[in-house]
Amino acid sequence: MRFSPALLTTFIASVLAAGAAAQQPLKVFISADMEGVAGAVTPEQLGPTGFEYNRFREFMTEEVLAAIEGARAAGATEIVVADSHGNMQNLLIDRLPADVTVVRGSPRPLSMMQGIDSTFAAAVFIGYHSAATNQEGVRAHTMSSARYAAVKLNGTPIAESAMNAAIAGHFGVPIVMISGDDAAVAELQAVVPGVEGAVVKRAIGFHAAATMTPEAARALIRDRVRAGIAKRAEIGPRRVQTPVRMELTFKNYRPAEILAYLPIVERAADRTIAYTAPTILDISRFLVFVGAFSADIDP
Repeated sequence: MRFSPALLTTFIASVLAAGAAAQQPLKVFISADMEGVAGAVTPEQLGPTGFEYNRFREFMTEEVLAAIEGARAAGATEIVVADSHGNMQNLLIDRLPADVTVVRGSPRPLSMMQGIDSTFAAAVFIGYHSAATNQEGVRAHTMSSARYAAVKLNGTPIAESAMNAAIAGHFGVPIVMISGDDAAVAELQAVVPGVEGAVVKRAIGFHAAATMTPEAARALIRDRVRAGIAKRAEIGPRRVQTPVRMELTFKNYRPAEILAYLPIVERAADRTIAYTAPTILDISRFLVFVGAFSADIDP
């Protein structure tokens, strides 16, 4: 079969265009928590003193690896992973691929989203949990299970997932997938329509769940990440109205009393402070300050 010069030119142009598209960078950001990992239900799995913590560091790492595999199947060329649970030093970094960048340690200004910027095409949440104000959900809390009773943005109670989606949205990056229990997944899907969800366990109570096995959870995560990245343009970024008013309710009254000495802070109720900022990034920095500052802080 012989091609006409015009048809041959068109064919060559299409091949070159496809090659250029294949080389186009596609960066994916992964924020990894631990309470939403398959099988995690109590502090015994979630902190260094727990008898199952070391095993669950492996499970957390394996779920992140599954997300990386799903992202690469969807065309990801660069991946950044933010270790975002507790002291933010949980992932077994020697198990991650050599070309992956890992953000670890704290404090850091954007907390669970440190490393995100406008160059990313999509972001993924692994191992997330529901909000402190949610009556369901395994280990449901927002930012701090010990200190905070609620966090609101512009009058609406939020989970960490909604807060972090807003940070990503500031940079124009959509959240395309979340894994965790059914309560955590439903919370984010309510504010980010179309986001893919991997429900790896179903909450029975604060410390109980009906869970998938780690192997089954990894397969589901891999599949949902691939699907989410593929439809990232349909999901789009979540943006919050600015300026942003944040209300933080403590479990005790004294933090609200002391923080209200700052002229930028309003004492909105006996245990609640309010802070209004130009952007969600400023809100994040303020929350990190509240959680990390102590007058006797060490190097």
